[in-house]
Amino acid sequence: MHASAYLTLAALGLLACSQQPTETATATRASQTRPAQQPAPAPFPETFEAGSKGSYEEADEPLATGSWHFQDALVGSGPQDHKSGERAARLRNLGRVSMRFDARAGVRRITISAAAYGTDGPSTWELWLSRDGGRTYARTGAPVITSGPTLVPHVFAGLANEPLRLEIRKTSGPKNRLDIDDIVLETAAGPAVAVGTGASGGYFENRNSPPTPAASAPAASQYPAGTGTGTAQDPNDANLALGNPSGATSDPGNASNYLLVHPEFTIGYNAARGIPTWVSWHIDRADLGQAPRQNNFRPDAALPRQFYAVTPASYARSGFDKGHNCPSGDRTADLDANSNTFLMTNMVPQAPHNNQQTWAHLEEYGRSQIQRGQEIYVVMGSYGRGGTGSNGFVQTLDQGRVTVPARIWKIMVILPDGTNDLLRIATDPGVRMLAIDTPNDNNTVNPDWRQYLTSVDKIEAATGLDLLSALPRDAQARLQKLVDTGRAE
Repeated sequence: MHASAYLTLAALGLLACSQQPTETATATRASQTRPAQQPAPAPFPETFEAGSKGSYEEADEPLATGSWHFQDALVGSGPQDHKSGERAARLRNLGRVSMRFDARAGVRRITISAAAYGTDGPSTWELWLSRDGGRTYARTGAPVITSGPTLVPHVFAGLANEPLRLEIRKTSGPKNRLDIDDIVLETAAGPAVAVGTGASGGYFENRNSPPTPAASAPAASQYPAGTGTGTAQDPNDANLALGNPSGATSDPGNASNYLLVHPEFTIGYNAARGIPTWVSWHIDRADLGQAPRQNNFRPDAALPRQFYAVTPASYARSGFDKGHNCPSGDRTADLDANSNTFLMTNMVPQAPHNNQQTWAHLEEYGRSQIQRGQEIYVVMGSYGRGGTGSNGFVQTLDQGRVTVPARIWKIMVILPDGTNDLLRIATDPGVRMLAIDTPNDNNTVNPDWRQYLTSVDKIEAATGLDLLSALPRDAQARLQKLVDTGRAE
């Protein structure tokens, strides 16, 4: 989805020995008076030629395509800025540049050119997209490593057909600076253009305030069911609403219980086992649409660098499927959301019959409940060591880096789609508590998931997790004893 340029070891050695010239910003436009009114937005590309922001101070900047927000970033026109015209955006530290307006629906391809500033070393950056007016963002594609003085275009394709705004985030730290130029947004009809200027309802205006409903309905999507980003329509619909089952934290030193947050799901990851201990997510009609299955299994770039990165090759010829925790089918409202379910941190070595029969039937059952007007909070995980795949019993894969679990479990809290979910879960006797615990055994597992119905209490006893910790104690005690009948309501 993108092209990345890397320096050779010899070139890196030369860069390490070179001295960085004195940094300069815009030399010719800083004193110009800005017009009283911003002209009508021009179609993309955004070339930064109309900009005159000469400092790194956080501020908005009127550009040709509309207003952009700069954070630890400026418009550079110095001799060390690598650019296609006279100006480019320059980011330092963890700088960002972001649109304060939406591009019209229909963007299918984004191209961003990047180079290292001056003789600085490599920088890593990411492209994040918002489909809700800047309130929330989700990363698209993989991180990009940019090095060297030549502007290199990076292409991001396959984007959802809805109004969107982008944000470029430098993620590699303070020492090296980054030039960004010629941001191209393309639709089937040609260059994209702003729906409207201004930033009302955007993140920077609302970061200290709770979300409020939109004044008008959003534009129709190619995948009409919803956003697919895991972003709540109801503020209660958080992926981790039921609580953090293991008390996972985002401290990289906590490698056996690391909290990894994606828009589509939240993970309690065990780097020593190379698999998640649990994955938690919410699903309703907003998450279901027509986006095709992406099948782009890949390492998760969001993991700390010191963690071993499990890859699809880790499972090669093992006799086990790359078994989703949060299923691809639960995130079909847009391509990015579906793509993220193929991150390897969302996978577990799963016996083929367990994955393709027992689990597939359970996942389809859950989505059928969504079509009946329900919403579901899901937590899935695994425990134990050693399972039987199509090649026989195995305890680990990839030279011991990936543990094959003995058991795979899931809990599903099913209730009518609505608001005030935690209150309803705690007080409504009609809320269903479905829990199953299956053997990871290709030879003995039954295709009928109803054969493995159990209680949350029993799963907690086997795993040591606290699965409904966000609920009041009395509600936890009542729900955790229930064994569902698997009935369809």
